[in-house]
Amino acid sequence: MKPMLLINFKTYEQGTGKEALDLAKVADEVAGKEDASIVLSVQPTDLERISGAISIPVYAQHMDPVTPGSHTGWILPEAVKEAGAKGTLINHSEHNIDKEKIEANVKKCRELGIVSVCCAATPEIAKEVAAFGPDFVAIEPPELIGGTVSVSTAKPEIISDTVEAVKSVNPEVKVLCGAGVNSSGDVKKAIELGAVGVLVASAIVKSETPEKVILDLISGF
Repeated sequence: MKPMLLINFKTYEQGTGKEALDLAKVADEVAGKEDASIVLSVQPTDLERISGAISIPVYAQHMDPVTPGSHTGWILPEAVKEAGAKGTLINHSEHNIDKEKIEANVKKCRELGIVSVCCAATPEIAKEVAAFGPDFVAIEPPELIGGTVSVSTAKPEIISDTVEAVKSVNPEVKVLCGAGVNSSGDVKKAIELGAVGVLVASAIVKSETPEKVILDLISGF
């Protein structure tokens, strides 16, 4: 597979509503011109609008392992898929869930035929969630998320340890690297350490020149 750039829009102003759609179109255009694997993760309220306007995959930021019925305020997996999501983040550090729910969400993704990206704060947690058989595990030390120093620079051993831990449990699970990824150098180092892509948010979403940042990051592949 091509190395993946997964852009998490979070709930930044620049990643919400009309601005989210504008940013999504920028990413879509770059992906087409550069033949790059770029995936977006957006808020549930923007899923249908964005997935219907661009050609690259759009993921949810979260879903709940609930079934159709009386679950007011929860995010139904079937609704996420119907809105156009090709996958979802699970257990992001800003929306932690317990391991039983992680496993249930991974199972539900498999049933629906959508991609599961399980986030983990440590190699130990990554190993535990890899046992559930997600498509990807994204290693993201919380203390580095949103910062200017990437995990591939500050704590490169976390990436290599995560790759080793995940592969020891399930060789089919791929590893992404997140937290503080800001440059092509960060990306290149992550790939060298065994990741198959990166999970990025603020470096792109909050940038005044997102196209330039995206181009720089994918050049690290």
